[in-house]
Amino acid sequence: MITVFNLSHAAYFLSLPTIDKPGTGSVGLLLFLIILTQFNDVAQFVWGKSIGGKKIIPSVSPGKTWAGFIGGVITTAFAGYLLAPYLTPIVGWHQFVAGAVIAIAGFLGDITVSAIKRDLGVKDFSSFIPGHGGVLDRVDSLTVSAPVFFHLVFYFYYWPTLQT
Repeated sequence: MITVFNLSHAAYFLSLPTIDKPGTGSVGLLLFLIILTQFNDVAQFVWGKSIGGKKIIPSVSPGKTWAGFIGGVITTAFAGYLLAPYLTPIVGWHQFVAGAVIAIAGFLGDITVSAIKRDLGVKDFSSFIPGHGGVLDRVDSLTVSAPVFFHLVFYFYYWPTLQT
């Protein structure tokens, strides 16, 4: 369910119609989602290693800290503000919100997949990418950020155009 249903929301961006707003259309939205989700993973790691601090959920993911989470969300929100005008129809303060939503949802996706792995007693889902825990560990953040960002964009930017 997590991999097929949730990740399919990322592909669903490509089927959205073009709307009369700046940005690069559906491909830009998909790129925005993937770039910010991966950027958030790196930002949370860097902030967490740099500052350290109290662990968020040590029984599920012992490396995640509050400093990493907060620093990642703020950094990704700012990156969303800078990147949104070039790739998306998102404007104004919604650019910060989109970045923050992707960061928070990405964190939840990462924690969810980590909890599933702990429950199954599996450290890595594959050795396809050595040292990275497999392909699922590269897309775990997208499992929540893709559907959340898709519905955020759809209901705020596409739904109103369909109602007229």
